[in-house]
Amino acid sequence: MSALPRAHELGLIGCHVCGLVCRDTPMDDAACPRCGSALHRRKTASYARTWALLIAGFLLYIPANVLPIMRTASLGDVDDNTIISGVMELWNKGSPDLAVIVFTASILVPMTKFFVLTTLLVSARRGSNWARPQRAKLYRLVEFIGYWSMLDVFVVALLTALVQFGIFSLVAPLPGVIFFGLTVVLTMLASMSFDPRLIWDGRTDDD
Repeated sequence: MSALPRAHELGLIGCHVCGLVCRDTPMDDAACPRCGSALHRRKTASYARTWALLIAGFLLYIPANVLPIMRTASLGDVDDNTIISGVMELWNKGSPDLAVIVFTASILVPMTKFFVLTTLLVSARRGSNWARPQRAKLYRLVEFIGYWSMLDVFVVALLTALVQFGIFSLVAPLPGVIFFGLTVVLTMLASMSFDPRLIWDGRTDDD
């Protein structure tokens, strides 16, 4: 079975912003007719930028887990909670749904993104032919869960509503939230910087 033609062989190029498929032109300043963004055949320095953003995000994820992310007070008991202790606190205070949301958004989602992006980067560098369709699906998974990455930060804000129901008498964000928010932003930028076309052609450069 012959290989399907690629976009550059058909004279086509996709917009990185809105996804519109456009006619490829030799012009260096070609722009998307829909959104006006500059058109590029490849994401510039995709491999290096993705590694840099991913490593920076992982380094910030350490203090995000070590430092407290919120302060809760109930019946005179004041606690500064890290992500894990905050999950346990919510569970013990009768909010298992919020505990599951925080655990998923703060632990499962970031670790999944770190693992998937590292796998994609290593396999792309090696030019591996292994499970290309599955790796492409993994990349789409990272893009999808990226929309929910800030959920944990929002939960800390939403916890203030529980004060009205008497579950907590005080809820306040602490510095750990800042590091976690920075981790989320960097991992989102890392997934955006990765060029999924490296999965299919096995290239190790970014031209």
